[in-house]
Amino acid sequence: MPAPLSVVIPTLNAAEALPGTLLALMEGVEAGLIRDLILSDGGSTDRTRSIGEEAGAQVIEGTRGRGAQVARGVAAARGPWVLVLHADTELSPGWAAAVAVHIAGAPERAGYFRLRFRAEGAMPRLVAGWANLRARLFALPYGDQGLLISKARLAAAGGYPDLPLMEDVALARRLGRDLVPLAAEARTSAARYEAEGWLARGARNLFTLMRYFAGADPARLARRYDASRGSSSANWRR
Repeated sequence: MPAPLSVVIPTLNAAEALPGTLLALMEGVEAGLIRDLILSDGGSTDRTRSIGEEAGAQVIEGTRGRGAQVARGVAAARGPWVLVLHADTELSPGWAAAVAVHIAGAPERAGYFRLRFRAEGAMPRLVAGWANLRARLFALPYGDQGLLISKARLAAAGGYPDLPLMEDVALARRLGRDLVPLAAEARTSAARYEAEGWLARGARNLFTLMRYFAGADPARLARRYDASRGSSSANWRR
């Protein structure tokens, strides 16, 4: 039986973080879970594409924008299930077993991982704790928690939103209580929080989310968000 899972990673100048993310995925390769790995690149100028190719990934290129990049990756995926993962997120040991259990037992539902930052201290724990609580109470995980979903369920939800910002939130709202936690962690980089300050970064994220819920145009939010950061890094938002 062919492996069921396609891993889709949107990338933009992710050369520094990507090797750790790919190394953690080897557990799924060894378990016979991963059929293909797709890097959907948005115009990297570093070694992102060559790192992906060296790891055996299919690298597809197109315009920048995480929603559009993920949508292109999903379209290229050969497995009946897709795992959307950020380029700076490393899955914890045991993730492959958790994914296999979900695929076998809950094909109509989507899954996400518990968030943990690769940083020590009270603030990383507090911010991750809030994110995990928000995901459970409101069925609203962010993209850095990963998304495991069957292609059939994704199609029924209207496909991956082609939005320049809040694409993960838009899809989570469509899926609602069909989103369930998986028994593993997504260990993501804390670089943005450390650079901007945990409270400042968290407040900016919350303000942007509230504006989106109030009906603000995602394209306008994206322009303001990018202007405030002035960056073109691997995971350029949140």
